[in-house]
Amino acid sequence: MNRTPVHVVAGVLCDERGRILLTQRPPGKHLAGLWEFPGGKCEPGESAEAALRRELREEIGVEIGAIEPMIALPWRYPEKSIFLDVYRVLEYVGEAHGHEGQALRWAAPDELADIAMPPADRPVIAALRLPRRYAITPEPSGDPALFLRGFAKVLESGEKLIQLRSKHLRPADLRPLAMQARDIAAHVGAKILLNDHLDLARELDLDGVHLSAAELLNCASRPLATDRWVGASCHDDHELAHAATIGVDFVTLGSVQPTASHPGAATLGWPGFAELCAKVSLPVYALGGLAISDQPRAIAAGAQGIAGISAFWPKR
Repeated sequence: MNRTPVHVVAGVLCDERGRILLTQRPPGKHLAGLWEFPGGKCEPGESAEAALRRELREEIGVEIGAIEPMIALPWRYPEKSIFLDVYRVLEYVGEAHGHEGQALRWAAPDELADIAMPPADRPVIAALRLPRRYAITPEPSGDPALFLRGFAKVLESGEKLIQLRSKHLRPADLRPLAMQARDIAAHVGAKILLNDHLDLARELDLDGVHLSAAELLNCASRPLATDRWVGASCHDDHELAHAATIGVDFVTLGSVQPTASHPGAATLGWPGFAELCAKVSLPVYALGGLAISDQPRAIAAGAQGIAGISAFWPKR
């Protein structure tokens, strides 16, 4: 087995209908017949961006302009290990066609999960479907109507993924609040994940669940079917590895910077965050002491985007 990871780049190209370009791996190659995002290997001394431009020119005959990092992840196959760098192609010129005789197809994002693709591309599909921001609610204490108005304002501002987080409400009190939050989110096409309360998330048919680090480590397998989102809170290598093992869809990782809620607590800093992020084969949201303006820095460090409470929740 080749122990040195092969550095592979791939590009996500969309047409005017929002469909994504896939190419089919030719006979005789590793994972022959499967569909993948176009790209190829980096040559020795070649940067990922230069390799992507060269590969897309040679493979499908397009010249690309602006690109944006989307996800970078390690993956181990029985035959070899790879490090996959995936970029969203924001601009390209030319009509894609198979220069090497390979078949091409365009697929809607929601169709990708049902297409036979290499295992390493599965986290890429999750990253494509997830937004750049993940809003988290504060503890729902006091007036439920006031809390729900704040919840609605977050969604009205354009957020599409939100975690309802309560550590203190009894299930009997959380249930009606979660039901109303579910209906508000559905009205604007947003997804709502419930923190930890698996039974309640199933009962109310919510979009998914977000596992605390403790609950994550208690799970021996993925707790919900793949038609629902499963996120998890992680802080170190061990938790990240377990999240990947049980097949969660994404994680939050922090704390990146100091927070008012945990003064004096240890933080990862951006270098520590980037180092951990590069080890996990999942989309990762940076968490802890971040503002909306930190989103580009988080993406540059390998994140899907940012998550948090104070950055999103309306100030009273």
